[in-house]
Amino acid sequence: MFSRRILLVAAAVAGLSLAGCNKGASGPSAGDMSLGPADAKVKVVEYASASCSHCAKFNNEVFPAFKAKYIDAGKVSYTLKEFLTPPEEVAAAGFLVARCAGKDKYFTVLDAIYKNQAEMFQTGDFRGVLLRIAQSSGMTEEQFNKCVSDPEALKALNARVQKAINDDKITGTPTFVVNGKKVAEGEVTLAQLDAAIAAASK
Repeated sequence: MFSRRILLVAAAVAGLSLAGCNKGASGPSAGDMSLGPADAKVKVVEYASASCSHCAKFNNEVFPAFKAKYIDAGKVSYTLKEFLTPPEEVAAAGFLVARCAGKDKYFTVLDAIYKNQAEMFQTGDFRGVLLRIAQSSGMTEEQFNKCVSDPEALKALNARVQKAINDDKITGTPTFVVNGKKVAEGEVTLAQLDAAIAAASK
């Protein structure tokens, strides 16, 4: 069972989900996690939730090719903005564990969460699967427990999600933004991203 504090924070965030105002999608902000050269001409932002099945499908089926073609080649700066979708406490715990593993392991841990997401939902053992992933990244169970109930980390996550809702009018995941322009919501193909990146590169 996750910390009651996570449930309370997640519930507060969920309650704000319809209170957004449209100010346009933003670029990377303090606290966001990014890959690729920060000065790349094309900046791709993905709003994603660790408990979102469509986000997991993108991560597992599209992201590897996207990363090789654009991020590893130095053509794109990619930023992931954290968002919470039901069950919010699972998404929150997933992001907290990824952050606690360290900045250099963040995307590796998030990848493991997405790849084991189906197991979590099929078995209902969210804590057990997340603990296993945390331990594989070098964390102890004590560190894991402290991580997912860290009030300051939860407060910071809450603030990032509120910003996505209020400032960027994000209502679901995944949502993709290329150079400030929202190009896709829901499942996206590499071809769709190719077209948006090509247009932004002109």
